Amino acid sequence: MGTHMSDYEHLVVERHGPVGWLINNRPDQLNAMNAKMREEFGDAWLELDRDPEVRVIVHTGEGRAFQTGVDVAEIASDGVGMRRYQESVENWDLHFTSWHQHVWKPVITAVNGICCGGGFHWVADADIVIAASDAQFFDPHVSVGQVVALEAIGLIRKVPVEAIMRMAFVGRYERMTVERAYELGMISEIVDPPERLRERAQELGETIAKNSPAAMAATKKALWGALEAGLTDASRAGAQHLVSMWGHPDQEEGPRAFAEKRDPQWQPLGPTHES
Repeated sequence: MGTHMSDYEHLVVERHGPVGWLINNRPDQLNAMNAKMREEFGDAWLELDRDPEVRVIVHTGEGRAFQTGVDVAEIASDGVGMRRYQESVENWDLHFTSWHQHVWKPVITAVNGICCGGGFHWVADADIVIAASDAQFFDPHVSVGQVVALEAIGLIRKVPVEAIMRMAFVGRYERMTVERAYELGMISEIVDPPERLRERAQELGETIAKNSPAAMAATKKALWGALEAGLTDASRAGAQHLVSMWGHPDQEEGPRAFAEKRDPQWQPLGPTHES
């Protein structure tokens, strides 16, 4: 049975064995992000990252959508509109994805149903993305007079540019199927039937959790760093991450466990690991 972690209004945070779960929980609003939910994301990622029992994090949604962007109803009715978000965006002071929060544990996004607009933040910023066979992807920003920028900028580092450009400009008038997302490498697995999505995400999480937490954290820093830098700079930085594991207990434990035909006993990540 899973462990329920802190209480949030619009998110559910749990742990099942070594796998931490972050579940978007505004199903009646298709998990659109209001101001409160946005703040809760920042806290939830850090809670999961700091829990020594959590080795891998799965992010998914409750109901028939994974996430559909900012809550347009709130923007239209609260008298503040987009001004609430303007300063944080202008100052690049964002805290609602694992990447924003410098989470160095592996993150799996499990897309259930509709993922559109701002929902792509968590596709772009995850390490691994899987999706239910009924998932659909589209970006309605330009159809409602908004600019496609941050999510797509993240995605074009990971997916062929043409596909993201097309989605940006067709807006809400065309949807990408889960099969197309798989062909493009936007996701690495289609889960069928859709009801198996969470079960499969838990399985995948448990598989990944068998590996050295310290080695995975250094790997994540090296690979995400490579998306930032030119080839030579990325390779030099990657070499530092590689060497950072040398002398770590996991480096001796891994081969020893293999030789002795047993599961390795990895060192847990420290409570605070530098970002």
